[in-house]
Amino acid sequence: MKTFNYVITDKVGIHARPAGMLVKEAKKYASSITIVKGEKKADARKLMVLMGLGVKCGEEVTVEVEGADEEVAAAAMETFFKENL
Repeated sequence: MKTFNYVITDKVGIHARPAGMLVKEAKKYASSITIVKGEKKADARKLMVLMGLGVKCGEEVTVEVEGADEEVAAAAMETFFKENL
């Protein structure tokens, strides 16, 4: 399993537009991608669950990637977070 932490810099956090982009990016990989905020976890492929985390600007999330292509998927997700969130 690959993990990385990221502090959200988008002014409104993970809201509809970036959440939709995140789901689209996560669906490109075979690995399971989970976003963790505190005690809550969400599958990065499920828009409503992802938005249900209520992640705001300045909050830290952990991204967990596990599966056949976890190396590539984790690197791509980290780049996505830096460029979009």
